[in-house]
Amino acid sequence: MTRELVLNVTSSDISIALLEDKQLVELNKEKNNLRFSVGDIYLGRVKRIMIGLNAVFVDVGYQKDAFLHYLDLGPQVISLQKYVNQAISSKEPHISLYTYKLSDDINKNGKISNILKTGQTILVQVAKEPISTKGPRLTSEISIAGRNLVLMPLSNKVSVSQKIDSIEERNRLKRLIQSIKPNNYGVIIRTIAQGKKVSELDSELKELISKWENAFKNIYETKPPKLIIGEIDRTSAILRDMLNPSFSDIYINDETLFSQIKDYIKSIEPEKEKIVKLFSGTKPIFEHFGIEKQIKSLFGKTVSIKSGAYLIIERTEALHVIDVNSGNRSVNEKDQERNALEVNMLSAEEIARQLRLRDLGGIIVVDFIDMHESENRQKLYEHIKTLMENDHAKHHILPLSKFGLLQITRQRVRPETNIVTIEVCPICKGSGEVAPSIIFVDQLESNIEYLLTKITNKVIKVKVHPYIYAFIKSGFISIRFKWIIKYKRLIKVAPDNSYTLFEYHFFESGGEEIEL
Repeated sequence: MTRELVLNVTSSDISIALLEDKQLVELNKEKNNLRFSVGDIYLGRVKRIMIGLNAVFVDVGYQKDAFLHYLDLGPQVISLQKYVNQAISSKEPHISLYTYKLSDDINKNGKISNILKTGQTILVQVAKEPISTKGPRLTSEISIAGRNLVLMPLSNKVSVSQKIDSIEERNRLKRLIQSIKPNNYGVIIRTIAQGKKVSELDSELKELISKWENAFKNIYETKPPKLIIGEIDRTSAILRDMLNPSFSDIYINDETLFSQIKDYIKSIEPEKEKIVKLFSGTKPIFEHFGIEKQIKSLFGKTVSIKSGAYLIIERTEALHVIDVNSGNRSVNEKDQERNALEVNMLSAEEIARQLRLRDLGGIIVVDFIDMHESENRQKLYEHIKTLMENDHAKHHILPLSKFGLLQITRQRVRPETNIVTIEVCPICKGSGEVAPSIIFVDQLESNIEYLLTKITNKVIKVKVHPYIYAFIKSGFISIRFKWIIKYKRLIKVAPDNSYTLFEYHFFESGGEEIEL
């Protein structure tokens, strides 16, 4: 399997598309002004204690107070609080954890009011980004992620990723980390650490410990709410978590981000530096790689599958529902069971892809086509479990019920990716009535004329729908050529498949959009 990453950088956000064998399987959008990313560590202040919920609301600087439940405190929260309070009250440059005496673990069935008080300063980490009207979800069991290791301050446990199958390799890594880790630091060994040498792991471990210690050097000057340790941006985090030997190419259409990611790849895997490539094509990068078309076909309510079958994906307040339909697929009446199995197996592949692509979380119920034989239901269950092994989000799948229902729970830490594929007409605004299309080009020229009176650029670029582009460029003396002669400026016209029929935008030669 070949894996490619395509990054589309615009003035407002960065879209990150993961392709597996040219098929879009993940799509992330990162706003340039994004705050409260998963992994960020804040010094917050307890605002309200909710005894009934056994939880507290914490002020971390977001418009809505963040939520921290008792079960998310972590067993060593008392040790953490003492360490933070000592660092705040002391002006010493560093308080070492190596010799720090840990307190006993808290009672798993305790009350949060016995641990935290209103107005108390607390160190917390974002576990879920703000979703809908809810503020961030927090944990005080702090972890700092690296490429090969995850550091767990105030712990002494060493654990190894379950995805490392070799018992010998698991034991080697565990012995290795236990021999080099300092006291009071726990470590989770990630899958990517498989086969790595002690020098590389030791270097990363020291870097993560330094990151933790540096955050406390001037914490006595800090007033909550305040970001203490910021997670790297989502672009780099995705690379850190997803990059593996199967990656063949990373394409980026922005020089600055290209340089940053190339340096990042060079620092973690110098031999893969060449896979980072700057895209400089004339078409938009997503259109060039066929991603724009896949987005339009994959994010609607109805998703087509091979041989006429299709899925209907709907969202309710409590869960997501996916209905499998055979559609106009030819059905052999003599072997209804076999046909149902074939459609269900094909649908399972698309469902596993859709869960990653849309980043669906919470409870997902799939209504497969009924199958009477328990052997076929088990075969489908094993098939979808295998398909979802590549899903990095935590998930749990229950066997099919006798009604053909499959239940999945999937971790949600960010808002789901929701792209509207049905377009409202930009001309009629949904009214169903439009101005005569014959005068559209006159309106476009009128805007060009107005724009040229406001700016002094020698070159402007107009992006339009491909049909409009063809009309403007056609003929021995094209409309575009007449504009150039009339206004004595170079006017470039380019097609864009993502535009609606009468949509257009103006750009400078450097690519910056010109607002009318």
